Amino acid sequence: MKVEFAPLNVPWRRRAQTAAVAQWVFGFLALAQLCCGIFVILLLGDYWFISVFYALWLYIDWETPQTGGRRSEWVRKWVVWKYFKEYFPIKLVKTSDLDPRQNYLFGFHPHGVLVAGAFGNFCTECTGFKKLFPGMTPYLHTLSFWFRCPFLRDYFMCAGLVSASKKSVSHVLSNEKGGNIAVIVIGGAGESLEARPGSLTLNILKKKGFIKIALKHGAQLVPVFSFGENELFNQIGNPKGSRLRTLQESLRKLVGFTLPLFHARGIFQYSFGLMPYRKPINTVVGEPVTVKQNLNPTNEEIDQLHEKYLQALKKLFDKNKEKYGIPEHETLTFY
Repeated sequence: MKVEFAPLNVPWRRRAQTAAVAQWVFGFLALAQLCCGIFVILLLGDYWFISVFYALWLYIDWETPQTGGRRSEWVRKWVVWKYFKEYFPIKLVKTSDLDPRQNYLFGFHPHGVLVAGAFGNFCTECTGFKKLFPGMTPYLHTLSFWFRCPFLRDYFMCAGLVSASKKSVSHVLSNEKGGNIAVIVIGGAGESLEARPGSLTLNILKKKGFIKIALKHGAQLVPVFSFGENELFNQIGNPKGSRLRTLQESLRKLVGFTLPLFHARGIFQYSFGLMPYRKPINTVVGEPVTVKQNLNPTNEEIDQLHEKYLQALKKLFDKNKEKYGIPEHETLTFY
């Protein structure tokens, strides 16, 4: 296979963009292992007391990821995120104003491989979230698994990541003053197995938990579609029923997450690697679907609101698809 190397005269700004994304990919794929390794090395070495004190702190702080986390505006405004945004680039598009006296639940679609759009828009200020939605605070919900990892959990919380547990989502949506946004990647790990260029398949037909919790808290539902999310990586063929897909699904059921076998480009060459392609990501925030609080919704009421949400999501996609390079005849597929 012929390898296409990056030219030596690449401008420094593009090199900075590549470095910013490289550290982000590393954070998703290897930072947890590194943090656990450091914890064990400290525990077995002369500085064992650091790990012991941290373990005590972890015990005391265990519930924080489920009670709003511990965000740091300083971390969210790091210069590295500006270069991260420019690499693709990422753009956040507002279609409607949000009332800061209300709480909202953003349904983010599609999952993609590493959820670059959700991270860039809601865990950093690089795309100007605060300016577009004044008075609003986003919380991106992710697997509780990550918050069991020493050191990494604190870094994630600084960016605004919190647990995806029901308790955590309820906490965010219970703010009496309003202004909170619970951002949930609806398709989850299962949908990541469908993430490949051209894919418009969303895992949502059986996903109704977010509808129920929105009803219980009277949180307004907002569909969010991130155009370009599935264009960042290729994925090894894993059709349903194949051995690879069966293994991936079994892993997901066992530990709650799975890992797509993805590939794209490298850092110093463009032929292979784990770096995403430089493809634009345009994350469009739709208009809110009105939700009236219902502490004990029936299955029929949940189904009705779920169908209403699906129609709003489809409308958002159809209205914007041609603007972002998707042919008019293409449509979303729900499963």
